[in-house]
Amino acid sequence: MTEAKTTKDAFTRELIALIPQMRAFARSLCRDHAKAEDLVQDALAKAWSARANFELGTNMRAWTFMILRNQFYSDKRRAWRWTELDPEVAERSLTAVTSDTATLELDEVRRALFMLADDQREALILIGAAGLSYDEASAICGVAIGTIKSRVSRARDRLALIFAEGSIPTDNIAPSQAMGSIFAAIDGYRMKLAG
Repeated sequence: MTEAKTTKDAFTRELIALIPQMRAFARSLCRDHAKAEDLVQDALAKAWSARANFELGTNMRAWTFMILRNQFYSDKRRAWRWTELDPEVAERSLTAVTSDTATLELDEVRRALFMLADDQREALILIGAAGLSYDEASAICGVAIGTIKSRVSRARDRLALIFAEGSIPTDNIAPSQAMGSIFAAIDGYRMKLAG
């Protein structure tokens, strides 16, 4: 087996192991399952195309999360060209939600997260949900570690205030999708522990 094949195999294994964590991060950014899946696919394709630029032994999670984040913001800049789903059609297609309070509480946390400023939400999700270190999150966001710590602290304080005020708006996303995001994050933790 050649060294190039061994390197390619190691890269492939490491990239595949990161997919659940990338999905969780993409869902937190997009707030839409289908868009998140598309975002992950785009980020994986870019990572694969740029594999020659990646040095094995360095932090692939930070590298792939930065690719995913940059792709998200590039897509967001082009979003004015997209046509959104008609709200009336979406309202008619919503399914009834069970009375399970846990699901509703998780959905409330999800909606509260999206009341945060983008940079605060991103830092909190990277540290809290994705389980990244402050070093990794600062590399992904391109800011100092102190800035990440500050954003996480401000995000936590703001969430506490949001829940204290009880002014969390509703949206058209089914509460059942909140649980899916949590499971994706849990899968990411399992992959991290296994790796």
